Parts: sequence; structure tokens; C-alpha cells
Amino acid sequence: MTTVGFHVSHEQLHPAEGLRVARLAQDAGFDAAMCSDHLAPWSERQGESGLSWPWLGAALATTGLSFGTVCAPGQRYHPVIVAQAIATLGAMFPGRFWVALGSGENLNEHVTGDPWPPKDERDARLAESVEVIRALLRGTEVDHSGLVVAREARLWTLPDIQPLLVLPALTVATARRHAAWADGLVTVNKPVEELRQMIEAYREAGGTGEVAVQVHLSWAPTVEEAEAIALDQWHTLTGPPEIAADTRTTAEFDALASDVGVADVRRAVLVSADLGELTAHLAALRDAGADRLYLHHVGKHQDAFIEAFGEHVLPALR
Repeated sequence: MTTVGFHVSHEQLHPAEGLRVARLAQDAGFDAAMCSDHLAPWSERQGESGLSWPWLGAALATTGLSFGTVCAPGQRYHPVIVAQAIATLGAMFPGRFWVALGSGENLNEHVTGDPWPPKDERDARLAESVEVIRALLRGTEVDHSGLVVAREARLWTLPDIQPLLVLPALTVATARRHAAWADGLVTVNKPVEELRQMIEAYREAGGTGEVAVQVHLSWAPTVEEAEAIALDQWHTLTGPPEIAADTRTTAEFDALASDVGVADVRRAVLVSADLGELTAHLAALRDAGADRLYLHHVGKHQDAFIEAFGEHVLPALR
């Protein structure tokens, strides 16, 4: 049976509010949860960005859900520290935590003062970081020199159950390039045929584990309200993946999206007032090969969404 999870967007929700709605989602019947990990939001209108790691400890301790997050090791986060964070959560909450390791976004990473590398170099740095993290999680002392450097690194607290290291991918090329090290794949909603192509590329390149889809959607009692929510909160995320990866600041995201309209946002967000229509979209993603669906209502107010989907959508998907 497909797992249906709830996404907590730290760029939009104060950490305390994110914790409250995660518990609300559990009570409404969601199976699992995941969260984002940013230093800055994609828009001034989103207005938040709490640190995911302490929040995950609180969320895992106060719910029974499994949780995952997306993290970019190699620049803002040293891979040894990422490995320590993974091991600590894994030791405290066996089998309930996973992490998706990506190549990052300039929005969050430029603060170190280091140059933002081109995509090929970021991909190579990610592969090295994963190698370091996996070795540390095995209990190995690591010395590594390359695009990342580690000296006499060792973890003293190790999990009994290894957390899954999942690949976040927005393109077929990324899914194919990093499949060999991944314990699973997570992507975002896209046309069904594109999702099938990504899953096929991942599997053909040796990718194992489950496929998760983070589904950006906007639901409200009327289509006009749903469109207004999506346009207000998600207007900066309608461009190609390289725009999201390379844009440097929140202000630059807002400037690039100054002329974005509802039609543009609808290409990135499922927008509807019809719960049946949204259920059908989700079922199509499930049938295309998604083992897990993490639903992200792109509005800042989550209660009505959680209540409606818990009552009507989750039972229909099951």
C-alpha cells in the first residue's frame, strides 16, 4: 500500500507551527512526514527557515511518524557533521529517519563565502560526501582528500539500523548519475510520463529502494482561493531546475518571478478546489510507480487542508 505522508515546509512555517501541524497530520491519518532544510526561503512572502535537525529531534520525539529531510553535504554542511547528525537521529529513533542527500542550492550555500561550483563539480562533491558519510556510518575512521576533506574522522555513536540515504532528483540525468549509491529516490510532482521516465532511468542505472514523490498542491474551497494561495507562496519556483539551484538570494528569486502568473504556477503546483480531482492526480502518480507520496499544501495555513485530506483523500487513495 502506498505511504501517504505530510510535508513540513520550513521556508513557510515557524518551527513551532510546523511541529503542531505535524502532530495534527498524524492525528488525521497521514502515515509519515518529511521536511525541507533551508537557510533562506525562496520568497520574502514565505518568510521562515528554521533549522531542520533540532526540529527533527522534536518531531520524532513527539509523534510516532517516520521523518525524512533533504540535506546538501559539502559546503554549508561538512559531510562528517551530516554523518554525525544522521547517526544520532538513527540511534535515538531506529528505523524512523531517512535523509535525501543532494548537490544543494546557491541560495543556502553561498554564505560560506566559497564559490558556487558548476553542476558537474557539485555532483562529484556529492558523490565524495556520500562516500565519507557511508564509511562513517559503518564505524570506519575516515581520511579523505578531494573536493571534500576529512581527517581522522570517526563516529562514536552509531545507529543499530542504518538510516536510508536517498537521492533527491529533479531531472532524469541526476536520477541516472547518482543511482548507484542511493537507497531510494525522491522527486517532485511532474507529468506521469516524465515520472515514469525518471523511475526507469533510476532503475536502469542500478537504483534500489522505494520511490517517493513530494507533491506540491494548493487546495481551497474555491479555485480562485487555491490559485491565489499558489501564486502568493510558490510563484518563485516555476522555472527550470538550474534557476532554483543557481539563484543566490531570496530577493533575486522574487525579482525573477515578478511577472509570473497563475498559468505558470499551475505547471509546478496541482491547483484545485475539487478533492476528487486531486485524489485522481495522486492516484495517477501512485500508479506510475510512486511508493510514497508526501503531500505539500503550499499555503501557510495547514489545518483545513489536513482535515479535508484526512477525511476524504487518504481513505480514497487506500
